[in-house]
Amino acid sequence: MKTDTRTTRRALLAGLAAGMAVGPRALAAGLPEVAVTKDPTCGCCEKWVAHMRETGFTVTVTEGPVNPVKARLGVPRDLASCHTAQASGYVVEGHVPAGAIKRLLAEKPQGTGLAVSGMPVGSPGMEVDGMEPDTYEVTLFGPEGRSVFARYRGAEVA
Repeated sequence: MKTDTRTTRRALLAGLAAGMAVGPRALAAGLPEVAVTKDPTCGCCEKWVAHMRETGFTVTVTEGPVNPVKARLGVPRDLASCHTAQASGYVVEGHVPAGAIKRLLAEKPQGTGLAVSGMPVGSPGMEVDGMEPDTYEVTLFGPEGRSVFARYRGAEVA
């Protein structure tokens, strides 16, 4: 018995449509959940959460005091920003671009986590219409010290 294994145009289009329908979920399946703690009144934090979700992460948000979380997780005061997240055992402090977090998770360097200190204009969640984005550093930090993990201008690698 001979079976015809040619793909019809209709089957191909149906398969592509099905793949597009589950695309973000399928993408998120390979990424860990990101748990964010933020102040309930912070709008830029909500924008950063949206950035993370748009890039395939599943994000849970807890609203409440952030400073005790930062202290418990070992975020240095000079690297502190407005929200703190955790992903796969790493700390993510502030407006760190999703691309840097994906690189962190792929490379698994020794350290506590990544931080973008302050709130640089143009970083994810800090976009301001009519203003040029800042160039800023993403810092890898931990007990063994600090290093520049990446440089960004806005949401793009610089």
